[in-house]
Amino acid sequence: MFIKQKNMVGKVSCVSWDGTGELKWTTSGCETEQINNTIKCSCSHLTFFAVLMIPQSDANETAPHLESLTLISSIGCGISMFFLSIALFMHFLLRKAKSNQATKILMNMFVSLCLLNAAFLSNESVANTQDNTACVFIALVLHYSMLTSFTWFFIQALHMYFWLIRQNVTITNYMRKITVLGWVCPAPIVIVIASVGGYKAVILNATSGKITRMCWITNSYIHYIVNIGYYTLVFIFTTGIFIIIVTKVVQARIIRATDGKRKTFRKQLMMVLSLFLLFGLTWSVMFFSYGAMIIPSYYIFTVLNSFQGFFLFLYYCHIHNDVAGHFSDDPENTDSNTSIAQSSINAVENTYN
Repeated sequence: MFIKQKNMVGKVSCVSWDGTGELKWTTSGCETEQINNTIKCSCSHLTFFAVLMIPQSDANETAPHLESLTLISSIGCGISMFFLSIALFMHFLLRKAKSNQATKILMNMFVSLCLLNAAFLSNESVANTQDNTACVFIALVLHYSMLTSFTWFFIQALHMYFWLIRQNVTITNYMRKITVLGWVCPAPIVIVIASVGGYKAVILNATSGKITRMCWITNSYIHYIVNIGYYTLVFIFTTGIFIIIVTKVVQARIIRATDGKRKTFRKQLMMVLSLFLLFGLTWSVMFFSYGAMIIPSYYIFTVLNSFQGFFLFLYYCHIHNDVAGHFSDDPENTDSNTSIAQSSINAVENTYN
């Protein structure tokens, strides 16, 4: 078969479908030859045929890794959602009455990440129903939970900013204000995008011929302006606070260090990793997804962020373990200024230790 195409964009591939079951294109039994503006498909059987034209960047870089990245994401998100649910159960049923502000902020982040994982895991199933209303809804929930997660990363850094840098700051109704900020701020964004029809079904093609459907943002401009832009603002602030906190704690430990150098280095490394998770700095790996780093960055990004909930669960268990091995939490002080200033020392020490 000879097919003429004026604009040759990306990689050309002759594929076939046996006409039964789910639509699944395969290159098996077909050879592709491109002669100027003509595509020659030589196939050894009769069935339904098509020519797929995949952009070079996707075809050469990401398509061969789509299935493995999806598998890692599914496993990681499933494990994260399970352990985040355990942490939320432990908090709301066992220790809610005596939780401090730092723990409440962490629990809000857990709820947001749990919603993000649940929306991601159910996204493909909803997309396969080809119900437009359901697709828009799950895409909206996925996008909203992602933006709220970014917002709670910002709030984590803001809270530590009040602890360590702007101490003795009195804020009335502190928890109520940051809760509204965390959950309400992203809502207008997703409502506007939904109103302009920005959420639709997206079809992803793997090199094996498997077709994956997802409900997400189809406009690349909206994606870069809203998602990348939103996280970039959060990243700038959280990175600044991260550098200041690490500098302060390391300097304080150098002055009064009693442990050996190896043990001190291990504690400092754990502190850095903990802050990376709390501030969502693992998401910054996406900034390196260009050129030769695109595939390694995709795998690093997928592993770190799909398992982020599990890592945060380990952090949660660690900071609430006292010396005797029992869970404990400092009761919240009625004075927001005192609560912030006093909790800061405990939080950073727990993170460091």
